[in-house]
Amino acid sequence: MRTPRYKQLHQQLKADILIGRYEEGNLLPSENTLSAKHSMTRMMVRQALSALEQEGYITRRQGKGSIVCAHQPALGLLSFRGFSEVVGETEHSATSQFLSKPQLIKWNEGFFFDLSENEHQAGCIAIERLRQVDDQPVMLEYTYLPNLNIPEFCQKQWVDSSLFRTLYQHYQLEITSVDQRIRAVTAKVKIAAQLDLDVGTPILHIHRKYGTSRQGFFVYSSLFCNTEHYAIGSIIR
Repeated sequence: MRTPRYKQLHQQLKADILIGRYEEGNLLPSENTLSAKHSMTRMMVRQALSALEQEGYITRRQGKGSIVCAHQPALGLLSFRGFSEVVGETEHSATSQFLSKPQLIKWNEGFFFDLSENEHQAGCIAIERLRQVDDQPVMLEYTYLPNLNIPEFCQKQWVDSSLFRTLYQHYQLEITSVDQRIRAVTAKVKIAAQLDLDVGTPILHIHRKYGTSRQGFFVYSSLFCNTEHYAIGSIIR
C-alpha cells in the first residue's frame, strides 16, 4: 500500500528535524513554499504539519508559522560508550536481543571501512543485535570484529550482555575512540520489520570504527536507528 503524500512530507520534515537540519526555534518553510516544492496542495501540507504538531515536533503560531520545538527524550548513543551503559544512566530500561550469535565469516566485499591485510586474513566475527529502550526497538546493530588474538570469542559468556565489557574482562581490550559517519536513509523491508516501522520511514544509518587499547585492533558497527520515540544525541564528558 502506497504511503499517502502528506505522510511522506510528514516523515521527511520529521527526519530533517531529527538530524538537525531544522533546529529548535527554527521556522519551517511556509505552507506555500512546501506546497510548491513538493507539488502538493496546501491541504496536504497542513495535514503533514498537523501531524508534526500532534507529535510535539513543532508549534504553529498564527501569523508566524511553524516553529521547531524540542520534545523528545534524547539518548546519548552517539558517544562511544556502550548502549547498555549509556541508557543505564537514564530512567529508561535497555534490553538487547541477539538476532545472530557471534559467528566467524569472511569479510564482505566492499566493507564500509578500509581493512588491513591482517584483518582480511584473520576473518571476521559477525554479530547481529536488536537494541530496545522501554520495549521500543531503537537500533538494529551489525557488529564486526577481526578474529585477531581473541581466542574462543564465539563461545564466551558475555559480561552483562555488553560487548565492550566482555572484550575488556576476557581480553583486556578497552574502547578508546570512535570514528563515525552518519546519514539519513529510508527503511528497507527487513530493517523496517525489525524496527517496527513502515517501509520507507526515514531512519539514521551510522557506520562506526572503534579504536581500542590494542594497536591495530578495531571494532566495526553498522547501525540503523529508529528515532520515532527517542532522539539520538551525544554525551560529551
